[in-house]
Amino acid sequence: MAPAGLLSLRHYGASPGSHSHDHFQVLLGLSGALELEVAGRGVRVAAGGGCVIAPGDRHDFESSRGSVCLVLDTTHPAWAQCAGQPDNAVLPADALPLARYLASALQQGRPLATTHGPALLLEAWLDGSAQNASPADISRRRSIDWPALQRWAAQQWHRDLSVADLAAQVHLSPSQFAARCRQAHGMGAMAWLRDQRMAQARLLRSSGMAVAEVARRTGYRSPSALTAALRRADR
Repeated sequence: MAPAGLLSLRHYGASPGSHSHDHFQVLLGLSGALELEVAGRGVRVAAGGGCVIAPGDRHDFESSRGSVCLVLDTTHPAWAQCAGQPDNAVLPADALPLARYLASALQQGRPLATTHGPALLLEAWLDGSAQNASPADISRRRSIDWPALQRWAAQQWHRDLSVADLAAQVHLSPSQFAARCRQAHGMGAMAWLRDQRMAQARLLRSSGMAVAEVARRTGYRSPSALTAALRRADR
């Protein structure tokens, strides 16, 4: 199985089942209700609910009236943060519409949704978990030195930075960094990065530097591209 994961749409019935896996299994309820006992703990995945089962956790399951779930089988280690949480049966708000879209995409055979869906689900789940985290949970996380990251990014405008580049700089996964960025700044990681580049461009322009030189230093393709970006930001 690829680390990103494998998505499938599964129908559960009244016949009980019981097994364990050597990978994470993520269940996202679309209709009906699936009753599980995961490592001795009862979980009910109804429509709009979800559950993350850790590798090796024995789970019994049945659905007396039938249910449908979007299922992600994955080895991505970041799912360890989501497994076994007290609110595991509550699907993060951003994940529900995404799950419905991915279910439809699977039925229609859309390859991009299948390819990118696992990573998008992880980001949505981590983002929702970050928004609902307690102060004690937050205090135990690796801190991000945002000013230091800003200074580092200011030296990298000669290349196209990605969320993965930013995450690697602070020793987090891309999905973890994206969730932390939204929690700290109220915006996505790429939006934060664009803001930093724009702030530096404004600073250089205010010092009297020529537009062409500012564009070169901040990674814009041309002076006109920088001018257009500044105009859009001022609207």
